[in-house]
Amino acid sequence: MDYSRAKTYLKQRGQEQLLDYYGELSDEEKKELLQDIENTNFSILKNIKKSKTAKRGKITPIGAVSLKDIKRCRLQFEAVGLSLLEEGKVGAVLLAGGQGSRLGFDGPKGMYNIGITRELSIFEQQMKNISDVVSLAGRHFPLFIMTSVINNDATRKFFEERDYFGYPRDMVHFFVQDVAPACDFDGKVFLDRKNRVALTPNGNGGWYSSLINSGLNKIIERDNIEWLNVYSVDNVLQRICDPCFIGATIMKRCRCGAKVVRKVNADEKVGVLCNENGKPAIVEYYEMPEKLKNKKKKGELLYCYGVTLNYLFNVHDLNATLSGKLPYHLAEKAIAHVENGVRVTPAEPCGYKFETLVVDMVKMMGSCLAYEVEREKEFAPIKNATGVDSVETARELLKKNGVTL
Repeated sequence: MDYSRAKTYLKQRGQEQLLDYYGELSDEEKKELLQDIENTNFSILKNIKKSKTAKRGKITPIGAVSLKDIKRCRLQFEAVGLSLLEEGKVGAVLLAGGQGSRLGFDGPKGMYNIGITRELSIFEQQMKNISDVVSLAGRHFPLFIMTSVINNDATRKFFEERDYFGYPRDMVHFFVQDVAPACDFDGKVFLDRKNRVALTPNGNGGWYSSLINSGLNKIIERDNIEWLNVYSVDNVLQRICDPCFIGATIMKRCRCGAKVVRKVNADEKVGVLCNENGKPAIVEYYEMPEKLKNKKKKGELLYCYGVTLNYLFNVHDLNATLSGKLPYHLAEKAIAHVENGVRVTPAEPCGYKFETLVVDMVKMMGSCLAYEVEREKEFAPIKNATGVDSVETARELLKKNGVTL
């Protein structure tokens, strides 16, 4: 795409501002900007109106496989799950595109050191959790790690320098998350720099399309992988490719599964797994109506199952999410951008980022098993430097689970 074509192309879309500083750029910078313009999916901007008018359906409680149920059926569940792991039918996907800025750490969040007397990164602890399952199954499973444009190089280098934490290198596959344009509240796409369009990761729901676009689906097809366990880098007690979880999801004939914990109180900031218009859905804590959030039955919260961002998806059913039906959500953010020729970083939200969410993938599956886990054994999220869901609380839980820090 040359300048003349770009000008016409942008005028048709009302985005001519992206060429405001074109005359100030070097030849190489002009090439970068024109490439960004050609690669940017401007059709995403149509979702502004859709997202603003979207309304939730009828919310009702969902049943779950409780801790008691799991204890009673563990042997059967594990036998089915281990069988699939032994046959190589299961893979894992780590969502690791985030930075550790909220922890005061300038780098990929997974590289953050949670050790006290020794170095122990979040990545290393999660790989240790994986090794426990590998020992049970007697074989390794493919691990797909989604990074971002910002942290991809650092993440790859970290794994290489630590010899992949003992995991076979040919079983670890990195891919970069797709991006979407960021715009102001009027739908005008920002320039991140004079020669670069403001492009940001397209939300955790973009993991599967990003994996497909990277070409790694060829490995899934080649190895006949039927299930993918998707988990976030936040939780250091994640049990990945848990055979009991896999077996329970299959035996209950569900297309996906979600590990959940019972909420400590109505105001806990976790998404809640429930039904929406009769189908499994996740309602974020800030979306849950007050009258439902506090509703109780026999003294217990009716909407009590908080998700831990550990999901199991059937690969065949995942392909339905690639049809363009996965909605974009508007996230009001303070977005760094060029303003009057200077790059600024606003203190307050100034525009929209477009994000797809895993919660919508769950809804599209049609059926989802709520699988209850023990909070103190499987839920130690690190979202903050101090306080609730922090490095401090995660360290305490790791100690209780016998991890030397």
